[in-house]
Amino acid sequence: MNIGFIGLGNMGGGMAANLVKAGHTVRAFDLAEDALARARAHGCETFATVREAVAGVDAVVSMLPNGAIVDAVYAKDVIGHAQASALLLDCSTIDVDTARKVASAAEAAGHAMVDAPVSGGIAAANGGTLTFMVGGTDAAFARAEPILAAMGKAVIHAGASGAGQAAKICNNMILGATMVATCEAFALALKLGLDPQTFYDISSKASGQSWSMTSYCPLPGVGPQSPADNDYQGGFTAALMLKDLKLALAAAASAGAQVPMGTRAEELYAAFAAAGNGGKDFSAIIKTL
Repeated sequence: MNIGFIGLGNMGGGMAANLVKAGHTVRAFDLAEDALARARAHGCETFATVREAVAGVDAVVSMLPNGAIVDAVYAKDVIGHAQASALLLDCSTIDVDTARKVASAAEAAGHAMVDAPVSGGIAAANGGTLTFMVGGTDAAFARAEPILAAMGKAVIHAGASGAGQAAKICNNMILGATMVATCEAFALALKLGLDPQTFYDISSKASGQSWSMTSYCPLPGVGPQSPADNDYQGGFTAALMLKDLKLALAAAASAGAQVPMGTRAEELYAAFAAAGNGGKDFSAIIKTL
């Protein structure tokens, strides 16, 4: 299959490479020349514009920073330039309203489209073990599933257009709040004289267990390898966690939902990022505790 891929950053670069490994021809675009060079090294064809990259393809995959960019790229350079039969898959994490707006415009032009945000981080993007939460029609999901499966370990149909984004926002609100709670618990355990490995061995097998603890422990040398073992470099940045928490709070306000834990997590990550830590992994918030 010929696939146009837009956005080759920390996540998109690995995703595009995995599509090549799966036997697809990938026509890639990014604004950064170093990202294009990495894509070429992984077997992608690269192009100077989005319009060139999507010309004649069977599907378009995008991984972009925010909703405004997604809206602009699809409105100006994808819809009306990719052939109408091309399936559109946006894997960015954006607000639900923009996801639905872009999908509506795509469908009006004859495209099937899904919103398919991901969970798993950079390591999973490189390793092809992402989880995709997909919004769109049953027919669009059926077409998208084999493409997404080449980049992930799980592809789950969340519902109609926008449902993938809703699932991602809710999931990452849980992640942000549980990481803060996990960091609090380890900091308290240390101050109470508990050995952190011993506390991990107990809590990871007890009711305090969570993904933040057993897959992404915020203390170096405890649990599986995580960004904490690399001075909190790599992984999922605090700035990206803050972005997702802001999306969750905006969605909650729109839906009239009460999210006190999500609200407090957003406040803590906002302060952490404002102090110059936005580029560190989000688990580095333990340093504030």
